[in-house]
Formats: sequence, structure tokens, C-alpha cells
Amino acid sequence: MTSVQLVPRARPSRFWSYASPLLALALTVLIGVLLFILLGKEPLQGLNVFFVEPVKNAYAIGELLLKATPLLIIALGLAVCFRSNVWNIGAEGQFIIGAVAAGGVALMADAQTGRWIVLAVLLAGVLGGMAWAGIVALLRDRFHANEILVSLMLVYVAEQVLGYLVYGPWKDPQGYNFPQTRMFEAVTEIPRLMDGSRVSAGLLIALIGAGLLCVFLFRMLPGFAQQVGGLAPAAARFAGFSSRRALWTALLISGGAAGLAGALEVAGPLGQLTPHVPAGYGFAAIIVAFVGRLHPIGMVLSAILMSMFYIGGELAQSRLGLPKSITGVFQGLLLFTLLACDTWIHYRLQWLRPNRVAKGGA
Repeated sequence: MTSVQLVPRARPSRFWSYASPLLALALTVLIGVLLFILLGKEPLQGLNVFFVEPVKNAYAIGELLLKATPLLIIALGLAVCFRSNVWNIGAEGQFIIGAVAAGGVALMADAQTGRWIVLAVLLAGVLGGMAWAGIVALLRDRFHANEILVSLMLVYVAEQVLGYLVYGPWKDPQGYNFPQTRMFEAVTEIPRLMDGSRVSAGLLIALIGAGLLCVFLFRMLPGFAQQVGGLAPAAARFAGFSSRRALWTALLISGGAAGLAGALEVAGPLGQLTPHVPAGYGFAAIIVAFVGRLHPIGMVLSAILMSMFYIGGELAQSRLGLPKSITGVFQGLLLFTLLACDTWIHYRLQWLRPNRVAKGGA
């Protein structure tokens, strides 16, 4: 019986290693067309709501950038983790706790509070996310717990913390029994970049963060030590780098970035805490990081693409009558096709004849 196995390629294509996200996007669009046909929808109309409507005018572009901002900030932090071989899958939980911490500070403000409160809100979000990620770092460092499981389980704990607060002590007594806090004071709102758009200064923070990460990873010795400490602990120790420091640095940076994104979200477009703060940005940012090849510039582009999927999914519900899950379908298709492309770039099929299989077994 003939056997088939994947074997590594001697020399993977450098061109396709960088071009595979574009190929994955093309395959996602192709599968999306087939999906629209199966659902009885006009394919061109479906593609229009996903890829044309989000950039149709200045206001639409503003909404696109608004959703891309938290995705990019979280992805930048995750890139540090993944490049350090630390698999933080729980950025969504760090996003939620950052939002909770920022919301707690915002609720203490009143009409007489100065604009300095904005910095306090953002700092609280960063510290909240770092503290939540610090739990993962502590359990991995001291007890050798699996950071994938720990960070993922802490997402659900964070959701329960948020639910307890908005259903309990922070619930707005004048909110008609809805699970939400009161609206934050206007003084706590993140400054907007332009009139007529909801894009805030968070976009500038995200772009500056992308530039700083480029410098840190590719132009500074600590960035090199960070990556070596995670990928090759023995080599790092030989070179005088600390793998433990790499672990803590990666998780604290990632948690701080996710917490900052949560603070920008609640002090920006939301303006209050509700059970709907978890929007899936923490999980979607994982796809953003990998589609962007863990490079800051690539992640800027992939964050915009993922934002188009979010907005396109919302438009598909209202205009095409498609379910809300269509957003997750496109996100999952993009990740699946990317992983499939990467597999074929680095591996090839090898057909083994029965005699070769027998010799290999012997």
C-alpha cells in the first residue's frame, strides 16, 4: 500500500514566504465567493460589502481605522510574545481587565476633573493588562504551567469579573436595570483626531508603537536578546541573556498592549463598561500578527484587513441578511489558508512505495 508523508523542503521559497499572506487572501476571497453562491447571495454584492463599502468615503475609512486601532496595538504586543516563543493566547482577557481598570478610574472622575485623567485612564489600562499577563508569567516561571492553557482560561475569568461589576457594584442605578455602568464624564474621552470622525488619538499611539517595535526588535540589542531568550534558552544563557527575563518581558509587554487597547476602547467609542466590551479583538489580533508575519509594518496592513472583515460582517447582516458569524468565518478562512500556504511552502508530499515503507519500518 502506497504511503504519503510530508517532508521538509531543502530550500523553501523566500519569495512565497513573504507572498503567502497575499495568496491566502486570494484563496479566502475565492472560498468566500463559493460561500455566497451556496447561501444564495450575489457574490459581487457580498464582496462589495466586505472590501468596497468599508473604504467608500471618509467616514467609512474613519470607522475602518477605529476598529483597526485595538487590533494593531494588541498584535504588536503578541508579536513580541510569539517571536520569543511565548504563546500568549489570552490577550482577550488582558484586554478586558485593562478595560475594567481604565473604567474604574474613569468612574472616579467628575465634571471638575482635569484632562490629566485621560493619562490616568490609559495608565490604569496598561497596568491592568500587565497584572493579568503577570499571572501567566508567574505560573509559567515558578510552576512550569502551560501558558497557552493558563492565558486562555484567564479570559473566561476576566469575563466573569466584568460581568460581576456591571451586574453588581458598578451597575448604573439610573440605567433602567441594564447591565452597564453610567456613562463616563466627557473629560475622560480620548481626544479625536478630526471633526466628523470617531478616530481617536489611539491611532497615533498604535502607529508610534509599530515604529518603536521596529526599532526594538531589529535595531537594539535588548530586542535581539528577547528573541534569542525565547527561541534558544541554552544559547541565550551561553551569551549571557536571561530566558526568564525574556518570558516576563514578553508577557508584560503583550499584556500592557492589550490593556492599553481595552482602555482606548472603553474611553473612546464605548464610553462605559458593558458585558459587550469583549469584542473578540484579542483573538482576532492573533490572526493579525501571523498574517502580518510578526513584522510591525505587515501588522499595520493586516489590522486594516481584519477591520474590513469586522465592518463587512456587520454590513452583511443588515444588507444581505447573513448571520453575525460570517465575520468569524472569514477570519477563520484567512488563518486556515495562511497556515495551508505556509505548510506547502516549507513541506512537500513524498510518496513512499510499499518496499520503502517496509524498510523504513524495519
